[in-house]
Amino acid sequence: MRAHDIRQGTGFVSHTKGSRNRLKAVDRLGRLHARIAAQRNDWLHKLSTELADMHPVIAIEDLKVTAMSASAAGSIDAPGKRVRQKAGLNRAILDQGWAEFRRQLEYKCAARGGAVVPVPAAYTSQTCHRCGFVTADNRLSQARFNCLACEHSDNADLNAAKNILAAGLAVWAERPVACGAEVSRAKPVRARRAAAMKQEPTEATKANLAPTR
Repeated sequence: MRAHDIRQGTGFVSHTKGSRNRLKAVDRLGRLHARIAAQRNDWLHKLSTELADMHPVIAIEDLKVTAMSASAAGSIDAPGKRVRQKAGLNRAILDQGWAEFRRQLEYKCAARGGAVVPVPAAYTSQTCHRCGFVTADNRLSQARFNCLACEHSDNADLNAAKNILAAGLAVWAERPVACGAEVSRAKPVRARRAAAMKQEPTEATKANLAPTR
């Protein structure tokens, strides 16, 4: 739901500025945004818990969300271009909660003895997963990937995901491992434990987990 539609639905734009009715509409708008944020956070927790239970090691594209969602307004001397379009893209990126989803995945995988492995995003969408040939011309469109070398055809996002997974597993395989350490597939957690995983580690918990000297 767009912010403009939300404001229309709460009567925010139909009241005089400073009036009591407008203040009530502002309060309704704030509670609605808080409800949307809570629903998004709940969904992210459920999805991250499910993925952490199924996969002890998860490779993700190392996206720089802060840079991607930066304003394009520019300055007086150097004004930006397509500012309104970039603002809409920024809102869409932030609404997805990419950074929060990664943060939840990282601490949940770590709690299960696994890890989240970030992979540089460069060329992951231009590289053929089958033969490794790299060129921007491999992307026929935003959705389709067709390798000019081996003629491998696939969904563009799926091809990029395979490249990210392969690179992440390679990084994980080369990590220094302590003697006897091994990461096994995590067992599904019960409902009570899954609910408890929503609680992030507190300072007291961190203190108890810290190694003693």
